[in-house]
Amino acid sequence: MSCSIKGVLHDEFVRTLICFRTLFHGFVFFGSCLRANSELSRPTRPNSSDLKSTTPNQFLTRAHIQGLLQHAYADKTGHNHFEVKIGPRPQDNIEVVYNQSFGPLPTLAPGMTIEACGDYITSDAPTAQYPASPDGAIIHWVHRSTGGHPGGYVVVNGVLCGQGSGNGGQ
Repeated sequence: MSCSIKGVLHDEFVRTLICFRTLFHGFVFFGSCLRANSELSRPTRPNSSDLKSTTPNQFLTRAHIQGLLQHAYADKTGHNHFEVKIGPRPQDNIEVVYNQSFGPLPTLAPGMTIEACGDYITSDAPTAQYPASPDGAIIHWVHRSTGGHPGGYVVVNGVLCGQGSGNGGQ
């Protein structure tokens, strides 16, 4: 298999995952979720793989998902947390974390279509700073860039969110 990757890779395991470019039914990649002209980057969806069960807690990469909203969790310090079903299996769900300082989301209800692009983190055990995700993984930083970090987005029922003038509370 031939694969060229730009950026710093932590180890060969990460290189292999990136070359396969899979996350559930989504897409793993490095870089911004938005093109230079502010258009959404919507990668194609190759074969599925379950990163939640094959990566260690706090594994981090970029990811793109599409699915249906299952339910919203309670507001936590200015962030919306909601579960998205991204595949047919019971474990094919992921928690999306959205920073409200980048603009409001539509009122969330089960069955809404969700597309998100940002940082994927396996979160199946608590850390010193955060509890484990009830879904075992999160996608966050689903908003415009605030500097050196690549930007992301969330689309709720066709409405692009996360591109407001917020600063992430900084």
